[in-house]
Amino acid sequence: MKSTRPFHQTPVIAIDGPTASGKGTVATLVAAHLGFHLLDSGALYRLAALASVHYDVPPDAPDELAKLVGDLHITFREGLAQLDGVDVSTEIRAEAIGNRASAIAVHAPVRAALVARQRAFRKEPGLVADGRDMGTVIFPDAGLKVFLTASVEARAARRHKQLIQKGFSANIDDLLRDLRERDERDSQRVAAPLKPAADAKLLDTSALSIDQAVEQVVRWYQAPQSRA
Repeated sequence: MKSTRPFHQTPVIAIDGPTASGKGTVATLVAAHLGFHLLDSGALYRLAALASVHYDVPPDAPDELAKLVGDLHITFREGLAQLDGVDVSTEIRAEAIGNRASAIAVHAPVRAALVARQRAFRKEPGLVADGRDMGTVIFPDAGLKVFLTASVEARAARRHKQLIQKGFSANIDDLLRDLRERDERDSQRVAAPLKPAADAKLLDTSALSIDQAVEQVVRWYQAPQSRA
């Protein structure tokens, strides 16, 4: 039977955290376990960053970027990210695009242009939203908010492994530097800085396997107080 719950009562699990904390993988597996929809907000910002390269819009032009974002044709189908009908799933994972996404995300007009697109992912039976401001800005009423983190060394090692597996060249020292710079930029930006929501549960994944992290998030969600 189709749910008749109001939109704002559709359950949301918000999973935030810095780059390479494991939130994307954890969110994907939690969504699969619960049968929920998935929002990879980072992919939206990476798509916007890639579009800014394609259409030659500089990362320090917030109004132009916001207009570009508003006009983009973005779709997610069967795990693939499409920009204007073209599969760019691999392209958006390049480290340079990730860095550019972080650079354009500091602009309030860009973030505002993407808010409605992100909130539209909230559909029955529920949503797992992965990002940096899911619990603080996009879904402040989420029933469960999780802030994933890990040491910068553990995150750099994970990112290095991911990039090598996907066929990208990567240097661990460069990744460490980039992660520290992105953490600083994301946490110091005026628009929606990276920080845990006041009611978020903190989960350090430095010494946890992906399965352990997923199990913990599912346990938190299934606890009676988080389902009230």
